[in-house]
Amino acid sequence: MEKASRREFLRRTGGAAAIALGARHAGAGEASGAAERVVLGIIGPGGMGMSLLRSFASRKDVAIAHVCDVDEKRMAAARDAAGGGGKRPEASKDLRRVLDDRAVDAVVIATPDHWHGPATILALAAGKHVYVEKPASHNLSEGRLMVDAARKAGKVVQVGTQSRSTPHVRRAVELIRDGAIGDVLVAKAWNSQLRANIGHAEPSDPPAHLDFDLWVGPAPMVPYRSNLLHSSWRWFRAFGCGDMGNDGVHDIDIARWGLGAAVHPTSVAALGGKYFFDDDQEFPDTQYVVFEYGDIGGKRRQLVFEQRIWSPYVQEGHENGDAFYGTKGMLILGKGSGWKLFGPRNELREEVKGGIDSAAHHADFLDAIRTGRRPHADIEEGHLSAALVHLGNIATRLGRTLRFDPAAERFTGDGEADAMLAREYRPDHWAVPKG
Repeated sequence: MEKASRREFLRRTGGAAAIALGARHAGAGEASGAAERVVLGIIGPGGMGMSLLRSFASRKDVAIAHVCDVDEKRMAAARDAAGGGGKRPEASKDLRRVLDDRAVDAVVIATPDHWHGPATILALAAGKHVYVEKPASHNLSEGRLMVDAARKAGKVVQVGTQSRSTPHVRRAVELIRDGAIGDVLVAKAWNSQLRANIGHAEPSDPPAHLDFDLWVGPAPMVPYRSNLLHSSWRWFRAFGCGDMGNDGVHDIDIARWGLGAAVHPTSVAALGGKYFFDDDQEFPDTQYVVFEYGDIGGKRRQLVFEQRIWSPYVQEGHENGDAFYGTKGMLILGKGSGWKLFGPRNELREEVKGGIDSAAHHADFLDAIRTGRRPHADIEEGHLSAALVHLGNIATRLGRTLRFDPAAERFTGDGEADAMLAREYRPDHWAVPKG
């Protein structure tokens, strides 16, 4: 009864929010479509950020009011791309200018990982809805703060795990959860591809078009190095989460979703390290992680993650993928290609082709804003999946089995591991998350 009442409340208040949104942006003589536009600010329009900008800018129900980047060249390119022959958006290198604009309904955060939590929390405090790229957080502690901030603000936070809105993936998870392959006791996600060697670089002066101080933000200051950014920041612990948090988190999220794990695991064991690359990367290029859940539906279950980012060879037909092992069959899934469902004796019972539908994920975000419902990749789902990245990286780094308390979000009797659940910040920086 309580859940039904809450859904009815969200439905009603969501409708009111949509009406208010339309009223705020409606001007004399505007068409109803324009009156319901969601006004966006794009923060971090680099590689994935530029793709997001183009997707949202192509929609008639969206207006891009701001682009924000610490790199002047990227900011100028984003401003031109968002203009689309019409009015160009405002451009700024400081996200606070975007958040100060009361006309902005929502922001898209496609920054490096270390900015995901701070920028999201600041945006929510400013009354904005948020679309934040994956992984949801740079560390587990910030992930919890993001969930709490979203609930306090009553705003929509969508994480950029597009598979959550992709039809063939949604159908696969529905079949798994409905018992099509029996009781699924083990889910496996893998990430196999050939990444580039980033080499070794000495500290140097940053280029004139980059505000490196703003880029570092609340993280501890480090010297600029040419192999640190733009894209290679993800291989450094202060700024990224390795490839487990880059590509791996997509399939980890699908594995957890299909397994029905709506909680944290109770233990994690891992082995791995740098077996292949001789460069400045700080994360493993080879990694094997096993998570155990104490009780899902009355049974213990496992989630396995396997990574080789020096090995461009597919397994089970997919470079990156998921396998669900049930008591009556298995399902092999590639988020970008499709899936096969096998019954007893490896009998192929159903096969579906399909690609990732990013546009559907963006549409889901906008619909959630207008209706007040939770989006497909709500921040709590993003937090649970990003937490597996953080726990897996910690266990790999320490090289031992770790026990975890899902409710307290702390390791059991392991202060060294606990210290890695959070991060250090620059003293008194304006973007350090409160709490």
